[in-house]
Amino acid sequence: MRTMPDFSAERALCAPPAGPLDGPVAGVDEAGRGPLAGPVVAAAVCFPGLALPPAVRGLIDDSKKLSPVRREAAHAAILEAGIVGTGAASVAEIDRLNILQATLLAMQRAVAALAAPPAAVLIDGNRAPDLPCPAHPMVGGDGRSLSIAAASIVAKVTRDRIMARLAAEYPGYGWERNAGYGVAAHRAALAALGATPHHRRSFAPVRKMRAE
Repeated sequence: MRTMPDFSAERALCAPPAGPLDGPVAGVDEAGRGPLAGPVVAAAVCFPGLALPPAVRGLIDDSKKLSPVRREAAHAAILEAGIVGTGAASVAEIDRLNILQATLLAMQRAVAALAAPPAAVLIDGNRAPDLPCPAHPMVGGDGRSLSIAAASIVAKVTRDRIMARLAAEYPGYGWERNAGYGVAAHRAALAALGATPHHRRSFAPVRKMRAE
């Protein structure tokens, strides 16, 4: 039976000898490292007191495991129950910095956008950005930590909405369905229609198409 995310990692940070912390623990995750188009978006989420109503807790899981309908429901519940910050790095920043550094920049912006500064941060993955508080990478964190799982949902929903708006401005690429990922239909549209200002020119498929 698969284990659902919980607050074990957050509580461990608050336990002796480290704790109690003077402030909340935030979970941070990103959406959009792999697409050929659009920004990379990060979210930071704190749940004060590390407590959630069971109905809300049951909605939260790694965003990749949720249907779009459940993600939207979870997103609304997270905004109601938690302290949320979001940040993004633009296509221009991705092309200038590289996708890893742009992702870390988006994470910094998400943490800075929190209304209450966290005392510590849990980051999904094996790299953490420079932050004014201790940051702890956690591989597979979106399946283990409720705060990171919540951040993964907020980042995913936020980015999907951005790509749906961009799809209305640049029809034909299917961004409202593929969120800018390099699926066959998107690559075919890229070859037929060319690159938009929102395509990542540093990514090989876009760079190759422009060269040809």
